[in-house]
Amino acid sequence: MTPPLVISIQSQVVLGHVGNSAAVFPMLAAGLNVAPVPTVVFSNTPDYPTLRGRAMPADHFADLLQGVWERGLPERARYVVTGYIGSVEIALMTAEFIRRAKAVNPGLTYLCDPVMGDESPGLYVPEAIATVLKDALLPLADIASPNPFEIAYLTGQPIRELADLPRAFADLRMAPGAHLIATGCALRETAPGTLESVILGPAGISRHPTPRLPVAMAGTGDLFLGLITAALGSGRDLAAAVEFAQVQTSRALARAAALGTKEVVLSDPDFRAALLTL
Repeated sequence: MTPPLVISIQSQVVLGHVGNSAAVFPMLAAGLNVAPVPTVVFSNTPDYPTLRGRAMPADHFADLLQGVWERGLPERARYVVTGYIGSVEIALMTAEFIRRAKAVNPGLTYLCDPVMGDESPGLYVPEAIATVLKDALLPLADIASPNPFEIAYLTGQPIRELADLPRAFADLRMAPGAHLIATGCALRETAPGTLESVILGPAGISRHPTPRLPVAMAGTGDLFLGLITAALGSGRDLAAAVEFAQVQTSRALARAAALGTKEVVLSDPDFRAALLTL
């Protein structure tokens, strides 16, 4: 049987594991085929003293997408994943690409991580990119995985308790039948010492707690969505995929903390072994 194909449109770094540099490995290790398309190419994440590289030039990015069409990838793909986008032009081209891809391939599932900010440091993309994410990409999304800061920014509604999420979900105006995964939630109802992923969709709400680790690292959300995609492509339902992703992300974070790195680490033996069992 041909493995599922994923088109993954995200950032790429030389050092560390964020964007495609975090998400592609677990999908490949789980047996999926992955076609990574970079939105930016940086030497490292911005929390180092220097940062080299830049957002992909718009004409170069357009040329890569044209090559994706020429190889027939949208027609064959089961999933498209998007993450960090570094310019308005690339955001708009990505939205048009996904519209066309879903038109020619109605079975395509689009997973959108609207990467734009967090409680600290706040919004870290230009407001114009956040607007494209809200108005052009999220309405196409079948699954989205924003954190509470991103949900609040996109909807103007603070996320403090469970009841806030259904109202915000409606305001996001996602695709019909879509699912929202609110990630990293510390709600009024959340048990002490835990974080929750909350899934909202046509069947209602499910809550998925996980132990809260005393670390915050670049690449966590990118890895998390890559793991969800790996599990979905291996036949898990969404709730099981989220729980698998939570366990494996925690392993990667714990390994990174033990090694003293600034980004998630993908070398933990149990993490790698779990991917081979999907």
